Amino acid sequence: MKENDLLTRTFTFGVNCLKFLRSLPNDPESKLIRFQLGKSATSIGANYEESQAGSSKADFKNKVKIALREARESNFWLRILEKLEGYDSEEFKALLNESTELKNILAAIVNNTKL
Repeated sequence: MKENDLLTRTFTFGVNCLKFLRSLPNDPESKLIRFQLGKSATSIGANYEESQAGSSKADFKNKVKIALREARESNFWLRILEKLEGYDSEEFKALLNESTELKNILAAIVNNTKL
């Protein structure tokens, strides 16, 4: 059985975001972002995982669309952090880049899935 690289990438992205969120300060803004980004980042992988057992092409496409929305949201929160805190560590840049790549990949899957 061939390994699904996107399953691995979405899972790893969720884990890496959660690890990064541990480093945020405990101020009100960071608490909000920690909660929202934690939810959206892990939801990408959860929804893509669910799409793999879709009962139809329409079900598959719908689950991938949800994963895409969560990827967009994760990218949004990471861009907010970038502007608020000026994060420029390699770890942060990698998360921001991966969120953009996941967004693009999931959008391509949605656009290329014919019903």
